[in-house]
Amino acid sequence: MKNTKIKLIAGLLGLYFVAVGISYAVFSYIIKPAKESVVPQNVSETRAKIDSSAPKDQECPLNGKKFTKAERDIWEKRRPLLAMIENHQESRPQSGLSSADIIYEAIAEGGISRFMAVFYCGVASEEVQVGPVRSARTYFLDWASEYGDHPLYAHVGGANKPGPADALGQINTYGWFLYNDLNQFSIGFPTFWRDYERLGHTVATEHTMYSTTDKLLAVAAGRGLTNQDKNGVAWNKVYTSWKFTDGQASPSPAASKISFPFAGGYQDYIVNWVYDSAANSYKRENGSASHVDLNNNQQLSASSIVVQFAPLKGPIDELKHMLYKTTGAGRALVFQNGDVIQASWSKKTRTDRTLFLDKAGKQINFVRGPIWVEVVDPATTVTY
Repeated sequence: MKNTKIKLIAGLLGLYFVAVGISYAVFSYIIKPAKESVVPQNVSETRAKIDSSAPKDQECPLNGKKFTKAERDIWEKRRPLLAMIENHQESRPQSGLSSADIIYEAIAEGGISRFMAVFYCGVASEEVQVGPVRSARTYFLDWASEYGDHPLYAHVGGANKPGPADALGQINTYGWFLYNDLNQFSIGFPTFWRDYERLGHTVATEHTMYSTTDKLLAVAAGRGLTNQDKNGVAWNKVYTSWKFTDGQASPSPAASKISFPFAGGYQDYIVNWVYDSAANSYKRENGSASHVDLNNNQQLSASSIVVQFAPLKGPIDELKHMLYKTTGAGRALVFQNGDVIQASWSKKTRTDRTLFLDKAGKQINFVRGPIWVEVVDPATTVTY
């Protein structure tokens, strides 16, 4: 009897270890970590050729800003990198936002906004630390889809409850999983790392995840994603660029200070953009304080600010997920040169470009430089 029990226990243990081994093998096959820097993008030699005094006559296809030919030689071998960066009060100041070409800001949950920073031309000349990196949301995927068939999308996990807010499920459906999807869950250290003391004091774990533009682009290159995908298709084959123009400061600005809240109206998340006529740009404040980049202590600025009014629904589930209507059409305000343009927006499908039109139905020419797209509910009051 005793030997029978021993054999039974041994058999059960054997089955357990076999099951664990099979589960591990299956999991390792399905969620295989990306190979780090398999094809590193060696840009140091090209960067050494960058002469800050050289003519800046090369237009960035994302925001129209002019750069040197040496910088263009770098970005043309890459594709846009989009990173989810949080805006919780305790995460400020963030790193990398001042180097982005375009930034989208929209609600995540609880009245707290989140950024999707688009890096391309502005990070050609240097490696930029970005973060704190946070999780994916479905409506940000809709905007990311405007940057080619396989936009590089960096994040830490994401909403994955079955239903319309299932961002991780949609990433898989779109064919991004383990390809252009740069999820920290499947990449890890040293591409991503945590820094608990980045602000000079300990912060909560959710505010600690970082990476750099070069590290993320190296992982993408290792997956066969540079300026072309693994099939040789250029990222911008289906990309629609906005239109750009040189700026001219208004002698009598009609919009010298722009102010609006995000959902909930919390004071810490009220946004102000203050016009600087000398620089012909807007300086950002968040919660009545100057919003700076930890990398360089520069106040965030924009040449053009778009306030896009898009219907916001939610919370739609017990996890408090929200949903924006990203396709269709709606109202918009475009601020540049110290003035405001009454505008509209239009986006046909997930992969189509969001276009911003004037009253005559013509595309608005954005002033060259950083563009911020602030997505708010139509009920939001914007003062200027």
